[in-house]
Amino acid sequence: MRSGLAEPSIWGYTAHMARTDKKVGYSPTGKLEDVTPDMAATGMEAAFRMLEGRWKMVIIFHLFDREVLRFSELERAIPGVSQKMLIQQLRDLERDGIVERVVYPQVPPKVEYRLTPWGQAMCPALDALLEWAAQRPQAEGPASRAD
Repeated sequence: MRSGLAEPSIWGYTAHMARTDKKVGYSPTGKLEDVTPDMAATGMEAAFRMLEGRWKMVIIFHLFDREVLRFSELERAIPGVSQKMLIQQLRDLERDGIVERVVYPQVPPKVEYRLTPWGQAMCPALDALLEWAAQRPQAEGPASRAD
């Protein structure tokens, strides 16, 4: 009976180190014993695909901070983004169920953006990722060495 792990190979750590699915509790079936490293990697790939893009994380963090923002407020909050790119990134986030767009029937049009409950649920994961990044050991590069 195979456990779903790759056969022993040059990667001696596979059986133990690649079990991140056990560490994070990822299980699309709800049964941890059914999860393989490939399933966990596929789940992470799908999650990162939804968040990839130069401005998506910036948009998300602004919405975490202010809860509801109008398009013009997002535009001012992110000065480096073009209007076209901001629209595209917001549409992607809306399509993926992370951001909700509310259009008010008035002239001029009023459009607000907020995180969906599912989008808000990623806050602890992003906080953990920021904590992890903050713990990065400072590597000594060639410029910082005193030779």
